[in-house]
Amino acid sequence: MSAQSVKKVVLAYSGGLDTSIILKWLQLTYGCEVVTFTADLGQGEELAPARKKAELMGIKPENIFIDDLREEFVSDFVFPMFRANAQYEGLYLLGTSIARPLIAKRQIEIARMVGADAVCHGATGKGNDQVRFELGYYALEPDIKVIAPWREWDFKSREALIDFAEKNQIPIAKDKRGEAPFSVDANLLHSSSEGKVLEDPWIEPPEYVHMRTISPEDAPDAVTEISVEFEKGDAVAIDGERLSPAALLTKLNELGKANGIGRLDLVENRYVGMKSRGVYETPGGTILLQAHRGIESITLDRGAAHLKDDLMPRYAELIYNGFWFAPEREMLQALIDKSQETVSGTVRLKLYKGNVRVTGRKSPYSLYDQDLVTFEEGKVAYDHHDAAGFIKLNALRLRTLGKRRRKLAK
Repeated sequence: MSAQSVKKVVLAYSGGLDTSIILKWLQLTYGCEVVTFTADLGQGEELAPARKKAELMGIKPENIFIDDLREEFVSDFVFPMFRANAQYEGLYLLGTSIARPLIAKRQIEIARMVGADAVCHGATGKGNDQVRFELGYYALEPDIKVIAPWREWDFKSREALIDFAEKNQIPIAKDKRGEAPFSVDANLLHSSSEGKVLEDPWIEPPEYVHMRTISPEDAPDAVTEISVEFEKGDAVAIDGERLSPAALLTKLNELGKANGIGRLDLVENRYVGMKSRGVYETPGGTILLQAHRGIESITLDRGAAHLKDDLMPRYAELIYNGFWFAPEREMLQALIDKSQETVSGTVRLKLYKGNVRVTGRKSPYSLYDQDLVTFEEGKVAYDHHDAAGFIKLNALRLRTLGKRRRKLAK
């Protein structure tokens, strides 16, 4: 891409050292107008300094966007994903992955608003995020120009970045001058930590890595009991109190944190081809997953439930790999959402020292029939004699195979 071909670029900007360096690098390398976009996804950081820092670096006030996307994040991205019970490689609740399509979507919307011809992200060339961001950009704006500084610039070390910052009067926090102990990504759903002190998968993560949960060993000795109410697959209330999507997840996070719930130490397979070790904390999401499976257990038909479980790994992989806006994800979402039409009711759970346990579930659409499952005699809903024919029909091919084995053994 020619540096002269870009007139205006929308930068995904956190206000931290790396994206501040990128901002200055864009101004110097491309000579273009820079628009900064900072998304509030519930990462728990003060975002006002990002505006001040952008202004100090010459960005016009009308070109600084700081958007509160917490409600949209939970209602339009997190909740649809949880309707599928999505877990990448059976464990990871996709906290980073699900945030990227929303950031990409908003970046493209801002690019259209301000007439920008390019967008820029700060993801490195080794990770998954570069793929997620750029697949989102291209799906929504096929002809957009994408600038990925980590794949373009000549900086070979952190020292070189620090030197560039000093030469260009970019403020550097004291803790940024040394080697960062690990990198962090956080939003309302989770926090993830990786790199540096976490790179050896044999070494247990230091306790200071965890920021969203207390240690299960330090959690209260008393059980916390809660109820979660669902409507069409989405949680809408805790202990009878109706809450907005973001407020509900915030409350679940508080409950999970206090009970040491939601820690995961995972070695995963990145889409770009390497394995990486990450430490994830998803306190509210861990509770939500168990609660959702609890209400599905009495409201979903066996065939529908098993089909959902069959499709879940594919759906989770699509999100992990950045294909949120792909037609196959949307097709799967339509199937999943159809399955949730009667997934309504209340689940009771006990939280205790890192564990979540479902202790009760009820629904006006429950398929659980006590007359069918009871061991009490005198009920006429189920005729035990019917089982004989059912078993013989299912055993027919096994009996045929058994006869052949007997012949071969002679």
